Amino acid sequence: MSSGPSSAVPPAAPPPGLPVFAVEISPPDISPFLQGNTGVPGFTCLKSGQAGPHVVLVSLIHGNEFAGAIVLKELLESGFTPRRGQLTLGFANLAAYARFDPQAPVASRFVEEDMNRVWDDFTLFGVRRSAELDRAREIKPIIDSADILLDLHSMLWPSDPLLLCGAGPRGRALGLAVGTPDLVVADAGHAGGKRLIDYGRFTENAPNGAACLLAEAGAHWRREAVAQSRATVWALLRHAGMMEGHRPAPSRRFAEVIRLITARTNRFTFEREFRGGEIIARAGTLIAHDGDEEIRTPEDNLIMIMPSLKVGYGHTAVRLARMSKEAG
Repeated sequence: MSSGPSSAVPPAAPPPGLPVFAVEISPPDISPFLQGNTGVPGFTCLKSGQAGPHVVLVSLIHGNEFAGAIVLKELLESGFTPRRGQLTLGFANLAAYARFDPQAPVASRFVEEDMNRVWDDFTLFGVRRSAELDRAREIKPIIDSADILLDLHSMLWPSDPLLLCGAGPRGRALGLAVGTPDLVVADAGHAGGKRLIDYGRFTENAPNGAACLLAEAGAHWRREAVAQSRATVWALLRHAGMMEGHRPAPSRRFAEVIRLITARTNRFTFEREFRGGEIIARAGTLIAHDGDEEIRTPEDNLIMIMPSLKVGYGHTAVRLARMSKEAG
C-alpha cells in the first residue's frame, strides 16, 4: 500500500477541455498513519476514556482533495486526545491518493469510480467490484459505528465554502450548530449514486440518531481550503465536547435545493462562468444550454450551488437552492 503520492502508477488522463489548475499546497505525507489502530488501514481511533459520542472525520474520499487530510495529519501529529468519547480519523481512498500528480491534479479523483456514489445497500452488498467499492466495504464498519461524521472535501470550480447536510433533519441540525462554513445546504444527492451523507445510517428514521455533514471547504489545492477545513473540524469537535475553545455562532443561513440539473447531453454549456454561492435574482433567467434545450431558473432569488463549468452526460451541472427565511 502506498504511503502517499507516487509516480509509480501514472494517473488517468484528465477530462478534455479543462483549464490548468494551480496547486498551491503540497500533499501531506500520511505514511506514519497508514497502519492505524482500528484494523482498517488509514484509520486511527483516539479514545478519551470518558463516555461520549463516536465522531468520525474522513478525508480523501476523493484522492486529489487533500486539504482535509492535511488537517487530520495535524491532529494526529499533535497527540490530540478528545475530552470525551472517541474520535476516529481516516484517510479513505489511498489508492487514488497515491496517484496524485501536481502536473495533472484532476486525474486522481478516483481509480475506477467515484467513492462518493456507492453508499447504498444495493451497491455495498452486491457482487460488483471496483477499487473504490472494495475500499468502501472495508471502511463500512467504522462508518456504521459513527454517531457524528464529517466528510471533508474541496471544490474544483470557483465557489463559496458550504456544508451539505443531505436530506434528513439530523444533518441539518448538525450543520447549523457547527456554524462554519456559514451556509448549510440540504439536497437529495446526485443521479449517479448515493454519497456518504446519503447513507442510511444518517438519513433513515432510526433510533441511533447519527448525523453526517459534507464540508466543501473551497477550491482544491488552495491554502484557504486548508484553513476552512481546519475551522470546520475544530468547530465540530467543540460542538461534540471533544475540544476546548470558543464555538462559532450557529449558522442562520440554510438553503434547500429545489432543482438538480443533470447534463442530458455532452453539449452542456453555461451562459457564463457562474460562481457557486451566486444568487440569480429573476425567475426565467437563462443560465445554460443542454444541447438544444434552454435551462432557466424556475424562481426568483435562487442560489447557484457548486456549478461544474465543464460537465458531461449524466453528471451534475448545478443545483439551484432556495434560501430559508428562518434557518433556526
